[in-house]
Amino acid sequence: MSFQAYLDNIQTRTGKSPADFRALASRKGYANAKGLLPGIEAGEIVAWLKQDFALGHGHAMAIVALLKGMKKEGDK
Repeated sequence: MSFQAYLDNIQTRTGKSPADFRALASRKGYANAKGLLPGIEAGEIVAWLKQDFALGHGHAMAIVALLKGMKKEGDK
């Protein structure tokens, strides 16, 4: 499955776009426009996404990769 397919599936399941997740992470103090803030661990974000959006581990890690800037929309 491509990275974009993960993002599309997440949006279908949650109604939230990648931009929405960036904004939510920013409001929660996890990230800013440059990426994750210092001291923020992937596990903390994964736990949040599992709790609030019922995402599985793989889909939550896709959002982490997006927030870190490791991957971006349209990536395979």
